[in-house]
Amino acid sequence: MKKVLIALALIAGTISFTNAQELGVRFGNISAGNVAIDGIFSTGQFSRIHADVSFGGGGVGIDALWDFLYRPLGDEAFNWYAGAGVFTFIGDNFDLGIIGEIGLEYRFKAVPIALGLDWRPYLKIIDETKFGADGFGLNVRWVFGSTN
Repeated sequence: MKKVLIALALIAGTISFTNAQELGVRFGNISAGNVAIDGIFSTGQFSRIHADVSFGGGGVGIDALWDFLYRPLGDEAFNWYAGAGVFTFIGDNFDLGIIGEIGLEYRFKAVPIALGLDWRPYLKIIDETKFGADGFGLNVRWVFGSTN
């Protein structure tokens, strides 16, 4: 059953990421391992979905956040964002919880690359109740289209 769930998560993640407007990697504290496939999907002029799929620790981690604030910070190249969502880990253990996010990103004008730093505090609800505030990460993404 676990293998079926993992396969479904991989297929759904692949299909979702093919429609991404930004696609790259996130380094840092993630649901599974220290590296994730990172994607951005626009939901409006100033909001977006920020999703990660990570592999490690005997399973697959999925983070899906709605960045409900996404605004320029002075110069159009710098943006800040804040959001919330859910995370899960499917593997030897099953974890489920809620997660927040606040971050800064810089979009290069000469090349279609975005670099971001974010902080993701979380509250694990299922398998155990636990709060964590050590979720710092670095995002490096290729920009396929404008998310503003």
